[in-house]
Amino acid sequence: MNKLIHTLFLLFAFNGVLIAQQIDSIPPIPAMRQLHHEYIIRTFSSIKAYPATDNKLSDAELAMVANIITRLRSKIELSTEIDNNAKYTWLRGVNDLLQGYLANYQSNKVTGTPLSNLLNAYQSAMNEQLTGGSIAPLMKQLDVESAIILTDNFALATNRGMSAAKDSILVKQCDRNPDKILPILFRSPSTASADSLIILAAFRNPEELYSYAAAPNPLGKKIQSINHPFVKLVSRLSLTSTGRMYFPFLDQLYTGKLKMDSITKFVGNDTSAGYFSLLVRTRIDYAKRIQQGDTPMAAKVLYNKLKAKSIELYINEINALHNEKSDFVRFKSISKLSPQELYYLAVTGEEEMYTSSFVNGVYPRIFSGMKSPRSDSLLAMVNNDQYKKFIKITAAYNKLDDFLAKMDKKDAEQLMRGFVNGLEKTNSLEDAVDVADSYASVYNPALKKLMLSQVQLELKRCIGIKNKRGQVIYELLETIFSSLEPSNKIDLSAKLGIMPIYELPNTYLKDKENGRVVMQQFFYGDKDGMVVFNAFLNKFRNTNWKITKKSQWVEVSSRKGTPITIYANLPLDETEELDAASQDSLIAYLHEEKLHPSIVIHRGHSYYLKQTVHKMPSSAKLVLLGSCGGYQSLNEVLEIAPGAHIISSKQIGTGIINQGLINVISEELRLGKNLKWPALWNSLAIRFSGTAKEKFDDYVPPYKNLGAIFITAFNTYMQQETE
Repeated sequence: MNKLIHTLFLLFAFNGVLIAQQIDSIPPIPAMRQLHHEYIIRTFSSIKAYPATDNKLSDAELAMVANIITRLRSKIELSTEIDNNAKYTWLRGVNDLLQGYLANYQSNKVTGTPLSNLLNAYQSAMNEQLTGGSIAPLMKQLDVESAIILTDNFALATNRGMSAAKDSILVKQCDRNPDKILPILFRSPSTASADSLIILAAFRNPEELYSYAAAPNPLGKKIQSINHPFVKLVSRLSLTSTGRMYFPFLDQLYTGKLKMDSITKFVGNDTSAGYFSLLVRTRIDYAKRIQQGDTPMAAKVLYNKLKAKSIELYINEINALHNEKSDFVRFKSISKLSPQELYYLAVTGEEEMYTSSFVNGVYPRIFSGMKSPRSDSLLAMVNNDQYKKFIKITAAYNKLDDFLAKMDKKDAEQLMRGFVNGLEKTNSLEDAVDVADSYASVYNPALKKLMLSQVQLELKRCIGIKNKRGQVIYELLETIFSSLEPSNKIDLSAKLGIMPIYELPNTYLKDKENGRVVMQQFFYGDKDGMVVFNAFLNKFRNTNWKITKKSQWVEVSSRKGTPITIYANLPLDETEELDAASQDSLIAYLHEEKLHPSIVIHRGHSYYLKQTVHKMPSSAKLVLLGSCGGYQSLNEVLEIAPGAHIISSKQIGTGIINQGLINVISEELRLGKNLKWPALWNSLAIRFSGTAKEKFDDYVPPYKNLGAIFITAFNTYMQQETE
């Protein structure tokens, strides 16, 4: 006994003041229960000794807790309502509570209830248990973590209100995590609030409900049993093999705008134009409702299905026929589509569609199918759905001026104002990057002036409402746009704090370990790939270069001047994926030899571009995307190689221009020169003539890649802000 009193004497001391009266209030403790008291003391000591954190208890709180613990221990020992066996239980309960709090403390789970209040709540729960009352009302007053500590408490396990208490905790968890209602219910599907929570989850995420309803488990059975019209509709669909085909039309089925039969006739043949047309009509209806502030159920599901069908039924086919000389044959599958349907092919399939598929197929057929081929009429037909994306696509393929010319000047100006406005309202930079890219594709001086003016107005608005994100976005756009006017004499790299964009220093491209410029080319084993590869080698068969052939690649090294090595995988048979294997073999070799390519060149069609981007190294400082429409892959490239200079084509990439770029770049670097883009670009421009000159004009040099410049500048700014 003396040893225990001495321990208490030491533990309950704060700021040199001993809480002797607390120790004195502990009645004599029978030897058989002394260990349980020591457990409580040890756990409280651990709480006090835990390393300082933002959640560490204050000295005042610790003193209060010490007092409450002493009172609880005394109450348990002195109570005549509690027999000896039950006293073990309640002492263990005190320690369980402290252990639960400590566990949360250690895992950084902050309880919203102070430990002193939690101990008082335990005492109240103890009174309820001893008098046959329910702890459920008490649990409703506590935060989730604190309520869980008490409902998990050994001493309260048999309370008659335990089921209701746990139900209230589950409701609180769902309120705090409304997107995880069904995963939470999965652990307790029979809880009293299950019906109301399932109905709530149904409207928040009907697709998730569909998945859970189809499962042969207790939660799935519970969902199937609920008598609510919307839940019943989703449950019914989940039990059919074709339910997913109806799901995009869930909102209209629930509201009665569509009947099951009107969809069923297409479900058996979902590859038909009828199903695709129904998707388009429904999306157009949804677009109008979304603009009016409504939120159609499963709207995202419908859009994803529309995208999938666009690619599956049409885009894959017209892409596959890219070598077909007859447009009639190539575009036969889309010849009967309406302007609206063609519009959605473009906006949903932008990442998959080849340049020629859009420029020669989809775009002209949109307007040839209209009685009055006007752009504003087209946008009205689709309720202006995704119009910013369509503007971006037309700009990427040098069709923006043509698109805007198909409407009145005043309407075109209004459209572009809307295109520029509100860029700070989205969570991503996609819209802002689209505006930057599109500006570079506008050749009408009046329209460029309009866009710059609107950017300046939006900047003033964001400053006025103190929207920092908007201010940064519009300041960057204003600076970038203004820099394109030579008379403004704006040094973008100095102004934006980024690497020089008009020049790429020779030294910047050299490998730090060996002082060599390492270039890597990705070739592919189709018919064109073989031709382009041989043309590449022929250009380097001279006294300035040495060609070394390996089993999977070639090395082209400079004999004099700046040390340069161009590594290019062999364009082996693509049908057996040997070209991919040769790329992987070269990549492994470069990694093993610690060679870091600073220049990466894609030498293949646009449908191979994703593979190149996926494999390209983060060490790239200059990237040449030599395929059709490479301009659309800027974001993906910059995610891998931030700040890289990018050369790309908005339309058709050609071997003669790509090789011309490679020749000039490699020779300038071999001679020890920096890559000065404006001068280099002007010298190249005079080398091409006729159709080659037209195609060269569609190539975008690094200093005019406004979207890439914007992304680099924005990321640089954000990094500086966090430092």
